[in-house]
Amino acid sequence: MTSAKAFIQTKVSNFRNAFTSWAAFKSYIEAPQTELDEHGNVIHREGHRWSNEDLEPTPPEKRTWSWVNYVTFYWGLSFGNWTLGSTMIGIGLNWWEAIIVIFVSQTISSIAMFFNSRCASVYHVGYPVVARSVFGMWGSFYVVGARAMLAIVWYGIQLYSGASFVAVMLRCIFGHLYTDIPNNIPASAGITSAGMLSFFLFWMVHFPLCAFRPYQLRGFFWFKGVVMCISCFGLFIFCMANTKGNVGSVYQSNITSNNRAWFIIQSINAGMGNTATLITNQPDFARWSRTKTGAMWSQLLSNPLAVTLSASLGILSTAAINNSWGLETPLWNPWDLLGAILDRYWDAGSRAAIFLCAFCWMFSILGTNIAANMIPFGSDVTLLFPKYLTIPRGQFIVEFLAFAINPWKILASASKFTTFLAGYGLFMASVVAIMIADYFLLTKGNVFVAWLYDPTSENKHYYYHRGWNVQAYIAYIAGIALPFAGFVGTLGPDVSEAAAHMGQLGWILSFVVSFAVYWGLCLVWPTRNQRLSKEKGLGWEQAAADEPFVLNNAQVVDAQESSDGRLAGSVVSAEKSGVGGMTTSAS
Repeated sequence: MTSAKAFIQTKVSNFRNAFTSWAAFKSYIEAPQTELDEHGNVIHREGHRWSNEDLEPTPPEKRTWSWVNYVTFYWGLSFGNWTLGSTMIGIGLNWWEAIIVIFVSQTISSIAMFFNSRCASVYHVGYPVVARSVFGMWGSFYVVGARAMLAIVWYGIQLYSGASFVAVMLRCIFGHLYTDIPNNIPASAGITSAGMLSFFLFWMVHFPLCAFRPYQLRGFFWFKGVVMCISCFGLFIFCMANTKGNVGSVYQSNITSNNRAWFIIQSINAGMGNTATLITNQPDFARWSRTKTGAMWSQLLSNPLAVTLSASLGILSTAAINNSWGLETPLWNPWDLLGAILDRYWDAGSRAAIFLCAFCWMFSILGTNIAANMIPFGSDVTLLFPKYLTIPRGQFIVEFLAFAINPWKILASASKFTTFLAGYGLFMASVVAIMIADYFLLTKGNVFVAWLYDPTSENKHYYYHRGWNVQAYIAYIAGIALPFAGFVGTLGPDVSEAAAHMGQLGWILSFVVSFAVYWGLCLVWPTRNQRLSKEKGLGWEQAAADEPFVLNNAQVVDAQESSDGRLAGSVVSAEKSGVGGMTTSAS
């Protein structure tokens, strides 16, 4: 208690002191310097810092996630996919085809997640720094900034979805006192006064969690996994018991035999869109792993099972309620289903049970929004503005930006925009493909971490061509070019049937093309970093031997080459001299 009180007093004192002078204010808003900054080991250019504590490799004391934590994390994220079956059945598959397609799509997604988490598991750096190693010191800004912008919108949309469960909870408690709140908001806004109250309350629930970094949220994600299982199985049991398992014929396929193979492939790609952001975000979570494989095998085994099981529960529950209650439109969204149950069973016991179920669903969306949008945005802005922004500060920023974009208005009046968001995975698929190809095939898992903080032309590993990896961007453009016309077609313009089909294969096609183009291009035109790695004759992940990047007072221990060109432990001097402001000496 005493330490907590002292911590708060220190924070308050620092805040007051910040307004005593302009110099004090500038010092207050700047991100705290690390040993790298203080000892001149990181290049500063035109006042721009290239490092802070969230961009540097995670120190051992913060690598707190074991494989158990990753299992509960991924299970909690994946088990809430109740409505994924609606996508498959909407395309035209029957119930068992939808379940198989979901399992296959999530297995492919998990394999991509498996490979994309390796670099961060070994070198303990997040997505922005991994992007530097592949796309270049300046080239990384685009791939990181693109993800950050989309995270803002998705964060707001998830806030709006979670508010629907808060509305159910308020209805359970207050009944007509909530539903009959006078509406003073214009209908064109897409939200009512009661809806705004629910949105604000759910927004407030997020607020205190913005102050934490991922390694501090292990318990939170464990609890999310528990309550998600309770809510899904609880709602499923009610639907089966209430309808006596009357799933009827469930859903029959309306696809002709001539088109079946194509629609199955299309459905697999649609299922992968469900985890497109999570695939990209892997380094932001894998960096906290205690071991090199803890973040890899855990999700490979848990994600496909959790997604398939939860989607199956959603398919069967929706079919049972639809058949027994004679509904014209299936209640795929769980908040609509909970609302329909309240309409039929308005008694104290039912209201208490629905409140508990709605709370669990609300908590699940809270965890998903934090993992898929809040943490990635916080990580991204550390790269964009490392002098001022850390992960917690970035998380507070997206909290306010998500409110400011009025997501209810986007959803009410811009259906094409939400279609754009749903298809953006093809843009991220190319990024993931290039990062995996570079790490596993072209550099043999060797990342020279110390050079990831030097933006000058003397950076022999990651400056590439004026800070941009040209080969990577050629492969990126090639990857999005083929499905892009079909993607545009989903927004309204007429496109050819062939273009539409390629658009429907968005993630898979973009990934395969970018992977193949980058690998093939670099075989005949390797980057300078790839040439250096090959010339050194390094074995698999040899640069990670003996901790690649450890702060030790005024020194930075890095994996560099010895006089014979092979790897050896070396010391980067605290003095700013030599290549990129750093001199090396073989130990």
